[in-house]
Amino acid sequence: MLEAFEILTTSGVVLWSKSYAPVGSHVINSLINDVFIEEKVAPQSALTTGASPTFKKEKYTLKWKQVKEFNLIFVAVYQSLLHLGWIDQLLENISTIFTDVYKDQLLGNRNRITTYRFEPYFEQQVRELEDNTGGASEAYTVETGEKKDPLVSSDNGGPPPPPIPGLMKAQHQAALAGAPSDEGTPPATPDISRSSTPLAGHILTGKAGPGGRGSRRSRKAANASANASSGDEVSRKAKPAKGSAKKMRKWDDSGFADEDDGEILDYSAPAGDAETSAPAVEAVAPEDWGRKTGKGQFVLKDLGDEVHNILDNADAEKTKETTSSGFLGSGFNAVGGLFRNIVGGKTLTESDLQKPLKAMEDHLLKKNVAREAAVRLCEGVERELVGKKTANFQSVDAALRVAMEASLRKILTPTSSLDLLREINAVTAPTTKQQAPRPYVMSIVGVNGVGKSTNLSKICFFLLQNNYRVLIAACDTFRSGAVEQLRVHARNLNELSSRENVGKVELYEKGYGKDAANVAKDAVDYAASQKFDVVLIDTAGRRHNDQRLMSSLEKFAKFANPDKIFMVGEALVGTDSVMQARNFNQAFGTGRSLDGFIISKCDTVGDMVGTLVSMVHATGIPIVFLGVGQHYGDLRGLSVPWAVDLLMK
Repeated sequence: MLEAFEILTTSGVVLWSKSYAPVGSHVINSLINDVFIEEKVAPQSALTTGASPTFKKEKYTLKWKQVKEFNLIFVAVYQSLLHLGWIDQLLENISTIFTDVYKDQLLGNRNRITTYRFEPYFEQQVRELEDNTGGASEAYTVETGEKKDPLVSSDNGGPPPPPIPGLMKAQHQAALAGAPSDEGTPPATPDISRSSTPLAGHILTGKAGPGGRGSRRSRKAANASANASSGDEVSRKAKPAKGSAKKMRKWDDSGFADEDDGEILDYSAPAGDAETSAPAVEAVAPEDWGRKTGKGQFVLKDLGDEVHNILDNADAEKTKETTSSGFLGSGFNAVGGLFRNIVGGKTLTESDLQKPLKAMEDHLLKKNVAREAAVRLCEGVERELVGKKTANFQSVDAALRVAMEASLRKILTPTSSLDLLREINAVTAPTTKQQAPRPYVMSIVGVNGVGKSTNLSKICFFLLQNNYRVLIAACDTFRSGAVEQLRVHARNLNELSSRENVGKVELYEKGYGKDAANVAKDAVDYAASQKFDVVLIDTAGRRHNDQRLMSSLEKFAKFANPDKIFMVGEALVGTDSVMQARNFNQAFGTGRSLDGFIISKCDTVGDMVGTLVSMVHATGIPIVFLGVGQHYGDLRGLSVPWAVDLLMK
């Protein structure tokens, strides 16, 4: 049985509705939000199947038909358990009758309230279709199981890589013994170095000859193993040396060894309480990368704010000329040439758009947009233009450009607030007494070498400009030099903040070989006890297609419980950005996902900024920051018009 039928405009105004049973308003609202606004669900193309597109919400199935000439949407709602084969015909008939009966009112003044007495027409159509088809029947299949994210492709990169053959047996025995897995955490580095003498079990020996005597070399190695070091000096108490300690040697440039003069060659940590000498940090002018608001908050510039300042007059004139003639760039000039025989005032069909959309897809691929994202954009443009009548003085290529810009804006425009300063203030200084103040926690994740530590320090500098007390947690306990890198950043940021008398930053670290999740949890507890405002957690880089490395992120998310998890992606990574974004988004366990992207190295790709579209398309997660250099002030917010202009260029 039909539950409800709605006729509404594309701006959200309900012109007429009919309900046979109570249906919550959130059902229709979900269709509008997920399909028409955010495009989370790609509707089934009515051009290829002949059926109306379908959307499912809770126990209901919604089918709709869009009439673009009048900007109307006709929606039918019925229970998913029922199979109503006449719904498609009902939508087709009702849309035809309604637009024919009320054509003058629909094309007239929309600001005037009009009463549409459409119930007799509707009831007559429902009765006829029910009688002709025999009513409703139960559906043969019912969807069960966990509902998948519609944005996530079923092809998630294949199964995880197989383990090393030599370790399969050992891993199986460890699993049977119930031993806890430490795969996600590297082994701790001992305080005392082990002896370089190999153990007896590690020496490769030849096969024993006749009589089991073996070779002379193997017998000698076996006898010497009794005097070899066992490698357990760490657990034993060090015995005092009887004689004088052996002096260290130092080799000069000519290769001769001299007795060491006692100079310490390990510069990773200062001796005693002495500060490490370093060159002065170059000052960063705040007005070059941000501005103060009326409330005293420091906000970042959008990258688009600087684009027009660096373009010369020749490029600006060229852009103006090519825009007036059609699409920008050679790719879109070719698209415009396909429309020379099509004049304004034509109702576009699928065949009219087939070749131009193919050229548009190729253009997007050249801009580093992943293929599936480019296909989604072109399908959105096709749905927008098929059946639409162009204006008399509007060229078809201009209409195509407008539709593509609208599709790009839909993808790149965030659907939630990105005001980090407001969220931090709400947590650190709550307005209600029921909520206790606590530090705001942000974590940075990503693959190896994308600039996680560098962008973390840029975010820290941005927070220092707003007088926050920031704690940097060094949770990359695997990569050599990661802690020292953050120590240098913390020292530089402290010097810059002391010059400008803004904020404070401190580094929390426990060295190498520790469990990153426990270090992060301890850092958050320390920040709460020391009244820090923000905790920035650095993590180790990992391959997104290595399940062994990615599995530790779920434990990390539970222990640290960050308010925001940002993934750093490279602007020059290419089409692999789709799988990176999806795999990281799914690695934090049920109910937890990424909160935003930081796209680094945007200053290296020119106008090939397709990675922005690819990553947002893959997950629906917005881009929060853009990295445009190696200085602390080289951090910008995303300007959607800037990105659209570069992609359409």
